[in-house]
Amino acid sequence: MMTSFFDQFASPSYLGIPLIAIAIALPWVLYPTPSSRWINNRLITIQGWFINRFTNQLLLPLNVGGHKWALLLASLMIFLITINMLGLLPYTFTPTTQLSLNMGFAVPLWLATVIIGMRNQPTVALGHLLPEGTPIPLIPVLIIIETISLLIRPLALGVRLTANLTAGHLLIQLIATAVFVLLPMMPTVAILTATVLFLLTLLEVAVAMIQAYVFVLLLSLYLQENV
Repeated sequence: MMTSFFDQFASPSYLGIPLIAIAIALPWVLYPTPSSRWINNRLITIQGWFINRFTNQLLLPLNVGGHKWALLLASLMIFLITINMLGLLPYTFTPTTQLSLNMGFAVPLWLATVIIGMRNQPTVALGHLLPEGTPIPLIPVLIIIETISLLIRPLALGVRLTANLTAGHLLIQLIATAVFVLLPMMPTVAILTATVLFLLTLLEVAVAMIQAYVFVLLLSLYLQENV
């Protein structure tokens, strides 16, 4: 029984072909393409409004040099939200529960921010490794600590997204299993458990959106330090 709880996190395949590629490519098909007409339908208008508001909010702390990342960060945000939300549907697979995929997003983008900082302002980028006013005996220790904290940033990005989504999916499956088991024996308790399941599902919807926003927000903060 316990093994089946984790089967939902196994990458599916059909005839030896991994289906995670379809799960990753599917979100881009769901969004309508804006037309060249002046007046669009309500869906495209809401989509454009959401992207504009999010992009403006994301770029507020960044200077002009960081605005070049607007398209990349906005696309990543929409992509992560869509994948996380589609993963809440029954009989679907959530690619962002795979640590390898999340690290594939986190490591290159984090490394790009570090490279930009080292290329454009190496003195400021290296200055982050040593806080101002540090006593001389503590300088080697603090440099090591700050270097380690810098290197674990992409790991923290990937693990945070994976752990939150995995924990939510496991809780939903555990409580849903409890509802089916309790229904023939204690219907009243099963109804109360189903109510908890409904509230947890709403919470997981919020977590799916918030974690995508936190992922992109932290990337923008890392970018802010290096532009």
